[in-house]
Amino acid sequence: MTITEEQHEALRSLLGAWALGACPHREAAELERHLAACPGCAAEAARLREAAGWLSADEPLDQPGALRQQVIDWCLARRPAELPVPGWGAPYTAETAKLDSLLRDLGPEEWQEVAELPWHGGTDRLRPAEVLCHLAAVDGYLARALGLPDPVPGGPPVAAAARRVPPQDGEPAPPAPRVPPQGGPWAGITERTARMIAEQSGLPPQSVRARWRRLTHELVRSAALAPQGNTPVDFGFATVPLRDAFVDRAFECYVHGEDVARAVAYPYDPPAPQHLRQMVDLAVRMLPLALAGLRATAPAGPAGEPRGGARQGRRLRLVIDGPASGEWLIPLDGPESGPPGGEPVASMVLDGLEFCQLAAAHRDPDRVPVGEHGDRAAIREVLRATPLLSRP
Repeated sequence: MTITEEQHEALRSLLGAWALGACPHREAAELERHLAACPGCAAEAARLREAAGWLSADEPLDQPGALRQQVIDWCLARRPAELPVPGWGAPYTAETAKLDSLLRDLGPEEWQEVAELPWHGGTDRLRPAEVLCHLAAVDGYLARALGLPDPVPGGPPVAAAARRVPPQDGEPAPPAPRVPPQGGPWAGITERTARMIAEQSGLPPQSVRARWRRLTHELVRSAALAPQGNTPVDFGFATVPLRDAFVDRAFECYVHGEDVARAVAYPYDPPAPQHLRQMVDLAVRMLPLALAGLRATAPAGPAGEPRGGARQGRRLRLVIDGPASGEWLIPLDGPESGPPGGEPVASMVLDGLEFCQLAAAHRDPDRVPVGEHGDRAAIREVLRATPLLSRP
């Protein structure tokens, strides 16, 4: 039967979905009849079906790195996604998929390894399934904002200490982490995480993984229905628009995914450059709050001088090097210090990944490699404030 060029292209657009086993039965049957009569499409279908075989859930992590993305890009180029993910949701989509790929490959013994999760208040020690409970507990804030069920169960308070894994036999006890006081800004997160761990403690790790993955899929789908990203998300200690909340969640998923990978000795790729830049931008925009927090705990200056010194509308130029390269001007004295004037008092140059690791309190601010020019005291203050962006 002769078909038109338009019909040929329509059938050809189904090849990616057919190769992945996602083509509706009626369309699959029609396409297979076409493949029997079209050698060009048949050859392309064979290549795609072979490539799709690498995407099996049972394959190890060392499969060809770009193959999955090639197949997905090919499919989307011919049949756009029904609900395109907004740009601010792409980092979360990528980082949750990357962490899921790591977890899919863990064996029973690796699920029992303990990952160390440093933050500016100390270090939490959790097994991989408990890390997922923590991620889901904070993702629950987004779920509530989007009208989805909160994954965190209700009930009486659960001791936050349940979050921390006791040392195994023969293992030295870790230094006691500095736990935020009850009722502090992080109390909501620690309580929600403890509830999740207590509720899922009897489940097999892969069941915990499946629950977390379903939640991430639901969040991404809901994000696609709210492309402007203006919905407010209340984290308890701060309220941010949905678009920033998704980048924040992508950043934490990347950081804790790397924590788990380090515990089980697996390789773990950094975020894509365009996603890393979004994470850097969010951290930079939050830095004035971290600076204010740092100064609030600083010793008082001479009589009549506010803590942290005089407020003059100063700025610091931050230059990010590497794949996420860019420049930002950071207000040093808060939004109420008056309009900034003149040149920045200092400039500092940091690699994008190093900056993100510093913001996660995974680097020592006094030892991180940084290029400096200008007011060194201002540079030191920004470096020491950046880890305060981390949280449990």
